[in-house]
Amino acid sequence: MQEAGMREKLVKIIEAYEELQNKMGDPAVLADQKEYNRLAKEYANQGPLAKKAAEYVQAADDLAEAKEMLSDAEMKEFAQEEIARIEGILPALEEDIKFMLIPADPADDKDIIVEIRAAAGGDEAAIFAGDLYKMYERFAGSQGWKTETMDVSPSEAGGYKEIQFKVKGDKVYSVMKFESGVHRVQRVPKTESQGRIHTSTATVAVLPEADEVEVEINENDLRIDVYRAGGPGGQCVNTTDSAVRITHLPSGLVVQSQDQKSQLQNKIAAMAVLRARLYEKMLAEQQAAEGAERLAQIGSGDRSEKIRTYNGPQDRVTDHRIGYNGTYNGVLLGDSLGDVITALQAADRAQKLEAAV
Repeated sequence: MQEAGMREKLVKIIEAYEELQNKMGDPAVLADQKEYNRLAKEYANQGPLAKKAAEYVQAADDLAEAKEMLSDAEMKEFAQEEIARIEGILPALEEDIKFMLIPADPADDKDIIVEIRAAAGGDEAAIFAGDLYKMYERFAGSQGWKTETMDVSPSEAGGYKEIQFKVKGDKVYSVMKFESGVHRVQRVPKTESQGRIHTSTATVAVLPEADEVEVEINENDLRIDVYRAGGPGGQCVNTTDSAVRITHLPSGLVVQSQDQKSQLQNKIAAMAVLRARLYEKMLAEQQAAEGAERLAQIGSGDRSEKIRTYNGPQDRVTDHRIGYNGTYNGVLLGDSLGDVITALQAADRAQKLEAAV
Protein backbone atom coordinates (compact mmCIF):
# COMPACT_ATOMS: atom_id res chain seq x y z
CA MET A 1 0.00 0.00 0.00
CA GLN A 2 1.47 3.41 -0.94
CA GLU A 3 2.41 5.47 2.13
CA ALA A 4 0.56 8.64 1.01
CA GLY A 5 -2.58 6.70 0.08
CA MET A 6 -2.44 4.76 3.32
CA ARG A 7 -2.17 7.96 5.36
CA GLU A 8 -5.14 9.56 3.56
CA LYS A 9 -7.29 6.48 4.15
CA LEU A 10 -6.38 6.36 7.85
CA VAL A 11 -7.08 10.06 8.38
CA LYS A 12 -10.64 9.42 7.16
CA ILE A 13 -10.95 6.52 9.61
CA ILE A 14 -9.83 8.77 12.50
CA GLU A 15 -12.26 11.50 11.44
CA ALA A 16 -15.14 8.99 11.24
CA TYR A 17 -14.24 7.75 14.73
CA GLU A 18 -14.27 11.29 16.13
CA GLU A 19 -17.61 11.92 14.40
CA LEU A 20 -19.02 8.85 16.12
CA GLN A 21 -17.92 10.27 19.46
CA ASN A 22 -19.65 13.59 18.67
CA LYS A 23 -22.87 11.80 17.67
CA MET A 24 -22.94 9.97 21.00
CA GLY A 25 -23.03 13.36 22.74
CA ASP A 26 -26.00 14.57 20.68
CA PRO A 27 -29.06 15.10 22.98
CA ALA A 28 -31.33 13.41 20.42
CA VAL A 29 -29.11 10.32 20.43
CA LEU A 30 -28.86 10.31 24.23
CA ALA A 31 -32.66 10.28 24.34
CA ASP A 32 -32.79 7.23 22.04
CA GLN A 33 -31.32 4.37 24.07
CA LYS A 34 -31.37 1.92 21.17
CA GLU A 35 -29.49 4.29 18.83
CA TYR A 36 -27.04 5.24 21.58
CA ASN A 37 -26.27 1.58 22.29
CA ARG A 38 -25.74 0.94 18.57
CA LEU A 39 -23.32 3.86 18.26
CA ALA A 40 -21.55 2.93 21.50
CA LYS A 41 -20.97 -0.61 20.23
CA GLU A 42 -19.65 0.71 16.90
CA TYR A 43 -17.44 3.22 18.76
CA ALA A 44 -15.97 0.45 20.93
CA ASN A 45 -15.38 -1.80 17.91
CA GLN A 46 -13.64 0.97 15.94
CA GLY A 47 -11.47 2.06 18.88
CA PRO A 48 -8.46 -0.26 18.34
CA LEU A 49 -8.32 0.56 14.60
CA ALA A 50 -8.59 4.31 15.22
CA LYS A 51 -5.79 4.13 17.81
CA LYS A 52 -3.53 2.18 15.46
CA ALA A 53 -4.40 4.57 12.61
CA ALA A 54 -3.41 7.54 14.76
CA GLU A 55 -0.06 5.87 15.52
CA TYR A 56 0.58 5.33 11.81
CA VAL A 57 -0.39 8.88 10.82
CA GLN A 58 1.83 10.33 13.55
CA ALA A 59 4.75 8.14 12.44
CA ALA A 60 4.23 9.09 8.77
CA ASP A 61 4.17 12.79 9.67
CA ASP A 62 7.31 12.41 11.80
CA LEU A 63 9.00 10.63 8.88
CA ALA A 64 8.14 13.46 6.47
CA GLU A 65 9.44 16.01 8.98
CA ALA A 66 12.69 14.06 9.49
CA LYS A 67 13.27 13.90 5.73
CA GLU A 68 12.95 17.69 5.54
CA MET A 69 15.70 17.99 8.17
CA LEU A 70 18.22 16.17 5.97
CA SER A 71 19.09 19.43 4.23
CA ASP A 72 20.12 20.96 7.58
CA ALA A 73 23.74 19.97 8.26
CA GLU A 74 23.34 20.32 12.03
CA MET A 75 20.20 18.14 12.10
CA LYS A 76 21.25 15.61 9.45
CA GLU A 77 22.56 12.92 11.82
CA PHE A 78 19.49 13.17 14.05
CA ALA A 79 17.23 13.09 10.99
CA GLN A 80 18.90 9.93 9.67
CA GLU A 81 18.42 8.19 13.03
CA GLU A 82 14.74 9.22 13.09
CA ILE A 83 14.18 8.04 9.52
CA ALA A 84 15.75 4.64 10.30
CA ARG A 85 13.66 4.29 13.49
CA ILE A 86 10.35 5.23 11.84
CA GLU A 87 10.94 3.16 8.71
CA GLY A 88 11.58 0.24 11.07
CA ILE A 89 8.17 0.50 12.75
CA LEU A 90 5.94 1.51 9.81
CA PRO A 91 5.78 -1.96 8.15
CA ALA A 92 4.57 -3.61 11.39
CA LEU A 93 1.97 -0.87 11.90
CA GLU A 94 0.78 -1.27 8.31
CA GLU A 95 0.50 -5.05 8.71
CA ASP A 96 -1.58 -4.68 11.89
CA ILE A 97 -3.85 -2.18 10.16
CA LYS A 98 -4.34 -4.44 7.15
CA PHE A 99 -5.68 -7.16 9.46
CA MET A 100 -7.94 -4.67 11.22
CA LEU A 101 -9.32 -3.44 7.89
CA ILE A 102 -10.52 -6.94 6.92
CA PRO A 103 -14.33 -6.71 7.08
CA ALA A 104 -15.67 -8.50 10.13
CA ASP A 105 -18.24 -11.23 9.68
CA PRO A 106 -21.48 -9.58 10.86
CA ALA A 107 -22.47 -12.80 12.63
CA ASP A 108 -19.22 -13.33 14.59
CA ASP A 109 -20.62 -12.01 17.89
CA LYS A 110 -23.70 -14.21 17.77
CA ASP A 111 -24.76 -17.29 19.69
CA ILE A 112 -25.41 -20.34 17.53
CA ILE A 113 -27.77 -23.20 16.82
CA VAL A 114 -25.98 -26.42 15.87
CA GLU A 115 -27.65 -29.22 13.92
CA ILE A 116 -25.94 -32.61 13.75
CA ARG A 117 -27.45 -35.32 11.53
CA ALA A 118 -26.38 -38.92 10.98
CA ALA A 119 -25.69 -39.47 7.27
CA ALA A 120 -24.10 -42.50 5.56
CA GLY A 121 -23.32 -45.51 7.70
CA GLY A 122 -26.52 -46.60 9.44
CA ASP A 123 -26.31 -47.15 13.21
CA GLU A 124 -22.61 -46.27 13.30
CA ALA A 125 -23.37 -42.88 11.72
CA ALA A 126 -25.86 -42.17 14.52
CA ILE A 127 -23.29 -43.19 17.15
CA PHE A 128 -20.75 -40.91 15.48
CA ALA A 129 -23.28 -38.05 15.51
CA GLY A 130 -23.55 -38.63 19.26
CA ASP A 131 -19.75 -38.53 19.59
CA LEU A 132 -19.65 -35.20 17.73
CA TYR A 133 -22.29 -33.79 20.06
CA LYS A 134 -20.24 -34.84 23.10
CA MET A 135 -17.14 -33.31 21.50
CA TYR A 136 -18.85 -29.95 21.06
CA GLU A 137 -20.42 -30.13 24.51
CA ARG A 138 -16.99 -30.65 26.12
CA PHE A 139 -15.40 -27.95 23.98
CA ALA A 140 -18.17 -25.48 24.87
CA GLY A 141 -17.65 -26.23 28.55
CA SER A 142 -13.92 -25.56 28.23
CA GLN A 143 -14.73 -22.15 26.70
CA GLY A 144 -17.15 -21.22 29.45
CA TRP A 145 -20.10 -21.40 27.06
CA LYS A 146 -23.55 -22.79 27.88
CA THR A 147 -25.33 -25.44 25.80
CA GLU A 148 -29.06 -26.02 25.63
CA THR A 149 -30.65 -28.98 23.84
CA MET A 150 -33.48 -27.94 21.52
CA ASP A 151 -34.59 -31.08 19.68
CA VAL A 152 -33.42 -34.69 19.72
CA SER A 153 -34.12 -37.75 17.60
CA PRO A 154 -32.26 -40.59 19.36
CA SER A 155 -31.13 -43.81 17.70
CA GLU A 156 -31.96 -47.18 19.23
CA ALA A 157 -28.34 -48.26 18.69
CA GLY A 158 -27.06 -45.20 20.56
CA GLY A 159 -26.25 -41.67 19.52
CA TYR A 160 -28.64 -39.57 17.46
CA LYS A 161 -30.32 -39.60 14.10
CA GLU A 162 -30.48 -35.84 14.59
CA ILE A 163 -29.85 -33.37 17.41
CA GLN A 164 -30.24 -29.59 17.62
CA PHE A 165 -28.73 -27.49 20.40
CA LYS A 166 -27.93 -23.88 21.23
CA VAL A 167 -24.52 -22.63 22.32
CA LYS A 168 -24.39 -19.30 24.16
CA GLY A 169 -21.28 -17.33 25.06
CA ASP A 170 -18.75 -14.76 23.88
CA LYS A 171 -18.27 -14.62 20.09
CA VAL A 172 -19.39 -18.24 19.69
CA TYR A 173 -20.06 -18.08 15.96
CA SER A 174 -16.61 -16.63 15.24
CA VAL A 175 -15.12 -19.86 16.62
CA MET A 176 -17.66 -22.51 15.67
CA LYS A 177 -18.54 -21.42 12.12
CA PHE A 178 -15.69 -23.53 10.73
CA GLU A 179 -17.43 -26.74 11.90
CA SER A 180 -20.15 -26.68 9.22
CA GLY A 181 -19.78 -29.51 6.72
CA VAL A 182 -19.49 -33.29 6.41
CA HIS A 183 -17.51 -35.08 9.11
CA ARG A 184 -16.27 -38.59 8.30
CA VAL A 185 -15.18 -41.30 10.73
CA GLN A 186 -13.15 -44.44 9.95
CA ARG A 187 -13.04 -46.93 12.81
CA VAL A 188 -14.04 -50.38 13.97
CA PRO A 189 -17.60 -50.14 15.38
CA LYS A 190 -18.35 -51.76 18.73
CA THR A 191 -20.89 -53.95 16.93
CA GLU A 192 -18.27 -55.25 14.43
CA SER A 193 -17.20 -58.78 15.39
CA GLN A 194 -14.70 -59.24 12.53
CA GLY A 195 -12.65 -56.15 13.36
CA ARG A 196 -13.38 -54.50 10.03
CA ILE A 197 -13.04 -50.74 9.64
CA HIS A 198 -16.25 -48.95 8.71
CA THR A 199 -16.62 -45.48 7.20
CA SER A 200 -19.54 -43.34 8.34
CA THR A 201 -20.48 -39.69 8.04
CA ALA A 202 -22.48 -37.04 9.86
CA THR A 203 -23.33 -33.50 8.78
CA VAL A 204 -22.91 -30.46 11.00
CA ALA A 205 -24.63 -27.11 10.41
CA VAL A 206 -23.66 -24.11 12.54
CA LEU A 207 -26.29 -21.36 12.30
CA PRO A 208 -25.86 -17.89 13.79
CA GLU A 209 -28.87 -17.13 15.97
CA ALA A 210 -30.92 -14.21 14.69
CA ASP A 211 -33.38 -12.04 16.58
CA GLU A 212 -36.77 -10.84 15.39
CA VAL A 213 -35.43 -7.43 14.34
CA GLU A 214 -32.85 -8.97 11.97
CA VAL A 215 -35.27 -11.46 10.40
CA GLU A 216 -38.90 -10.43 10.16
CA ILE A 217 -41.27 -13.33 9.58
CA ASN A 218 -44.85 -12.76 8.46
CA GLU A 219 -47.21 -15.13 10.30
CA ASN A 220 -49.23 -15.42 7.08
CA ASP A 221 -46.19 -17.01 5.43
CA LEU A 222 -46.20 -19.91 7.90
CA ARG A 223 -47.99 -23.25 7.97
CA ILE A 224 -47.91 -24.65 11.48
CA ASP A 225 -48.73 -28.31 12.11
CA VAL A 226 -48.91 -29.94 15.53
CA TYR A 227 -48.50 -33.65 16.09
CA ARG A 228 -47.69 -36.22 18.74
CA ALA A 229 -43.99 -36.38 19.48
CA GLY A 230 -42.28 -39.69 18.82
CA GLY A 231 -39.44 -41.39 20.62
CA PRO A 232 -37.80 -44.72 21.35
CA GLY A 233 -40.73 -45.84 23.46
CA GLY A 234 -41.96 -45.85 27.05
CA GLN A 235 -42.00 -42.49 28.79
CA CYS A 236 -40.24 -40.82 25.87
CA VAL A 237 -43.41 -40.78 23.76
CA ASN A 238 -45.72 -37.83 24.41
CA THR A 239 -49.44 -38.45 24.83
CA THR A 240 -50.44 -34.96 23.63
CA ASP A 241 -50.00 -33.10 20.36
CA SER A 242 -47.10 -30.98 21.64
CA ALA A 243 -44.65 -31.37 18.73
CA VAL A 244 -44.60 -28.52 16.20
CA ARG A 245 -43.64 -28.44 12.53
CA ILE A 246 -43.40 -25.05 10.80
CA THR A 247 -43.20 -24.60 7.02
CA HIS A 248 -42.03 -21.21 5.73
CA LEU A 249 -44.00 -21.04 2.48
CA PRO A 250 -41.92 -18.44 0.56
CA SER A 251 -38.63 -20.31 1.05
CA GLY A 252 -39.91 -23.86 1.47
CA LEU A 253 -37.87 -24.26 4.69
CA VAL A 254 -39.32 -26.76 7.17
CA VAL A 255 -38.37 -26.84 10.85
CA GLN A 256 -39.72 -28.85 13.73
CA SER A 257 -39.35 -29.28 17.47
CA GLN A 258 -40.64 -32.01 19.74
CA ASP A 259 -38.21 -32.14 22.67
CA GLN A 260 -39.59 -29.23 24.72
CA LYS A 261 -42.17 -29.66 27.48
CA SER A 262 -45.08 -27.88 25.80
CA GLN A 263 -46.43 -26.98 22.40
CA LEU A 264 -45.64 -23.29 23.04
CA GLN A 265 -42.03 -24.06 23.95
CA ASN A 266 -41.69 -26.26 20.85
CA LYS A 267 -43.06 -23.43 18.69
CA ILE A 268 -40.57 -20.95 20.21
CA ALA A 269 -37.69 -23.39 19.60
CA ALA A 270 -38.79 -24.09 16.01
CA MET A 271 -39.13 -20.36 15.28
CA ALA A 272 -35.60 -19.77 16.58
CA VAL A 273 -34.28 -22.39 14.15
CA LEU A 274 -36.32 -20.91 11.27
CA ARG A 275 -34.97 -17.41 11.95
CA ALA A 276 -31.43 -18.79 12.10
CA ARG A 277 -31.81 -20.60 8.77
CA LEU A 278 -33.31 -17.54 7.07
CA TYR A 279 -30.52 -15.36 8.49
CA GLU A 280 -27.90 -17.83 7.24
CA LYS A 281 -29.55 -17.77 3.80
CA MET A 282 -29.46 -13.95 3.81
CA LEU A 283 -25.76 -13.93 4.77
CA ALA A 284 -24.94 -16.47 2.05
CA GLU A 285 -26.66 -14.30 -0.57
CA GLN A 286 -24.73 -11.22 0.63
CA GLN A 287 -21.42 -13.10 0.52
CA ALA A 288 -22.16 -14.44 -2.97
CA ALA A 289 -22.81 -10.88 -4.14
CA GLU A 290 -19.37 -9.84 -2.84
CA GLY A 291 -17.66 -12.08 -5.36
CA ALA A 292 -16.67 -15.66 -6.12
CA GLU A 293 -13.45 -15.35 -4.13
CA ARG A 294 -15.49 -15.12 -0.91
CA LEU A 295 -16.96 -18.53 -1.56
CA ALA A 296 -13.51 -20.09 -1.68
CA GLN A 297 -12.60 -19.05 1.85
CA ILE A 298 -12.14 -21.45 4.74
CA GLY A 299 -15.38 -20.52 6.46
CA SER A 300 -17.67 -21.03 3.48
CA GLY A 301 -19.79 -23.44 5.54
CA ASP A 302 -20.77 -25.68 2.63
CA ARG A 303 -22.56 -28.60 4.27
CA SER A 304 -21.92 -30.88 1.28
CA GLU A 305 -18.16 -30.45 1.63
CA LYS A 306 -16.21 -33.20 3.44
CA ILE A 307 -14.21 -31.11 5.87
CA ARG A 308 -12.66 -33.57 8.31
CA THR A 309 -11.82 -37.26 8.75
CA TYR A 310 -11.52 -38.94 12.15
CA ASN A 311 -9.38 -42.09 11.73
CA GLY A 312 -9.47 -44.28 14.83
CA PRO A 313 -6.96 -47.05 13.91
CA GLN A 314 -4.35 -44.46 12.85
CA ASP A 315 -5.10 -42.17 15.82
CA ARG A 316 -5.38 -39.22 13.45
CA VAL A 317 -7.83 -36.46 12.64
CA THR A 318 -7.27 -34.59 9.37
CA ASP A 319 -8.94 -31.32 8.44
CA HIS A 320 -8.95 -31.47 4.64
CA ARG A 321 -9.34 -27.72 4.10
CA ILE A 322 -5.90 -26.86 5.50
CA GLY A 323 -4.20 -30.27 5.82
CA TYR A 324 -4.07 -30.00 9.62
CA ASN A 325 -3.51 -33.24 11.56
CA GLY A 326 -4.42 -33.90 15.19
CA THR A 327 -4.90 -37.02 17.32
CA TYR A 328 -8.16 -38.98 17.19
CA ASN A 329 -8.90 -39.01 20.91
CA GLY A 330 -7.49 -35.53 21.46
CA VAL A 331 -9.93 -33.95 19.01
CA LEU A 332 -12.96 -36.19 19.51
CA LEU A 333 -12.76 -35.80 23.28
CA GLY A 334 -12.79 -32.04 22.75
CA ASP A 335 -9.40 -31.41 24.38
CA SER A 336 -7.53 -30.37 21.22
CA LEU A 337 -10.45 -29.31 19.02
CA GLY A 338 -9.43 -25.74 19.85
CA ASP A 339 -6.05 -26.30 18.16
CA VAL A 340 -7.78 -27.31 14.92
CA ILE A 341 -10.09 -24.29 15.05
CA THR A 342 -7.19 -21.92 15.80
CA ALA A 343 -5.38 -23.23 12.70
CA LEU A 344 -8.55 -22.72 10.63
CA GLN A 345 -8.96 -19.17 11.91
CA ALA A 346 -5.34 -18.37 11.02
CA ALA A 347 -5.77 -19.77 7.50
CA ASP A 348 -9.00 -17.82 7.06
CA ARG A 349 -7.34 -14.55 8.13
CA ALA A 350 -4.42 -15.20 5.76
CA GLN A 351 -6.80 -15.76 2.82
CA LYS A 352 -8.78 -12.60 3.63
CA LEU A 353 -5.58 -10.58 3.95
CA GLU A 354 -4.33 -11.87 0.59
CA ALA A 355 -7.65 -10.94 -1.02
CA ALA A 356 -7.58 -7.47 0.56
CA VAL A 357 -4.07 -6.57 -0.62
